[in-house]
Amino acid sequence: MKLAGFAVHVLTGLGAVCALFAVEAVFAAAWSQAFMWLGAAFLIDGIDGPIARAVNVKANLPRYSGERIDLVIDYITYVFVPVLMLLMADRLPSGAGAWLGGLVLLSSLFHFSDVESKSEDLSFVGFPAIWNLVAFYIFAMDMGPIAASVLIVVCVLLTFVPLHWVHPLRVVEMRPVTFVATVAWSAAALWSVMAGFPPPWPAQLVLAGVAIYGIALSLWLSRGLLR
Repeated sequence: MKLAGFAVHVLTGLGAVCALFAVEAVFAAAWSQAFMWLGAAFLIDGIDGPIARAVNVKANLPRYSGERIDLVIDYITYVFVPVLMLLMADRLPSGAGAWLGGLVLLSSLFHFSDVESKSEDLSFVGFPAIWNLVAFYIFAMDMGPIAASVLIVVCVLLTFVPLHWVHPLRVVEMRPVTFVATVAWSAAALWSVMAGFPPPWPAQLVLAGVAIYGIALSLWLSRGLLR
């Protein structure tokens, strides 16, 4: 079982390899390819946890912490690489882009170190540092530097606001609808990456609709805080 545990850690670690290939694509200005590698890292992040629990990695290989490996890779793939993409693609204002990127990096550290970042209903408390998705929407919606900057500043501020952000699979409330929305979003995202940025308007429409649904559900989950 130690071998199985080690294999799970290697699977988690492949996220770092995906990040490296994403960075290579960024410097080649191959934005779709970069998002595909980030998507692969996102997929690994979604499946390694259940596999780790199934083979009881903590008990069979206690020396190495999968949680620590996961946090390092998540910071790289969810935060650092997306910021690099926005800077290299000139999606942020000239002269202010690095400062905005710095705000993202710093605010995300507070989320990653927040021991109260999960609520009882398994939603995220505060904006969950999903900057890979923010960057994806900036590309997919073909946002200019000003619009992108406003979105980034709002998300940075929301990191410190205790709103509950829905997890697409764990939150029970509206789970069937959320699952359908997640499938639709995944299809539209894949279409966008394959078609190139900006994608066709039907893909943009689905992406926008799912974003509105996610924000609305998150506000609903936070209704007790908004009274």
